[in-house]
Amino acid sequence: MTAPVVYISFPGTAAEALTFYQGIFGGELALFTYEEFNRTDGPPTAIAHGELRGPISISGSDAAEGEASVRVEGLLLSLLGTAEPEVLHEWFNKLAEGGSALDPLAVRPWGGSDGQVTDKYGLRWLIGYEAATTSTSN
Repeated sequence: MTAPVVYISFPGTAAEALTFYQGIFGGELALFTYEEFNRTDGPPTAIAHGELRGPISISGSDAAEGEASVRVEGLLLSLLGTAEPEVLHEWFNKLAEGGSALDPLAVRPWGGSDGQVTDKYGLRWLIGYEAATTSTSN
């Protein structure tokens, strides 16, 4: 089963933002300009479509003239359990660079760990994992 991929309209920062996410999550990044798509509703060098494919997939573009760019309220991009705890901590710290850690990635009363961070592009992330379980064998 496939899952939805977030598609973000950036305010002229699509190439920078998608490159930032590639630096955090890895994967393959493809960027196409308005000029390459024969679009005239924005600057020729603006991104008409960008796609990051990898462990975390994100797509986006620069908002066309007159279109709104991303503003996020009441939405978190959840990365709960999507990687090993060490990787999730690394992603959390990198997303916080230039942004802000709203709630540190820490152990919670129920035993799992989570935290929230808003990155420098205004996206809010929920990152966490459940406590490791160990079994004993006789």
